[in-house]
Amino acid sequence: MEPTKNLCAQIPVSLHAKVREEQERSGQPLSAYITQVLTSYYERGEKSMEYTKTLAFQIPEELFYRIKDHLAREKERTGKKLSQRDFVLGLIERALEEAEAQEAAPQDEPQEGADGQEEVDGDADLV
Repeated sequence: MEPTKNLCAQIPVSLHAKVREEQERSGQPLSAYITQVLTSYYERGEKSMEYTKTLAFQIPEELFYRIKDHLAREKERTGKKLSQRDFVLGLIERALEEAEAQEAAPQDEPQEGADGQEEVDGDADLV
């Protein structure tokens, strides 16, 4: 077990009451609860300061169970639990990155025809 050190800080009474209430609800000793809260905060890093919005939608039952089965297989394969939230966020982020990369890619250059002339889309003026 890692050595421990005492941390003491003055906090507002209302926050203290909320912390103690949640700590009691968790069933953990105060030191374990505070360690969990602080560890969780620092593991999230910059994302802990982001505002969040809820995105909710219904999916077919068959797809729901396919996702559940996939998450169970991933847990067996990696030994780590992958939450539905993290799974869906990963899919959304990957799709957005691909779409943004396509948008940022330079448009196709005009291509030369068989006669070495540049082909232009649309109606050409014939002379």
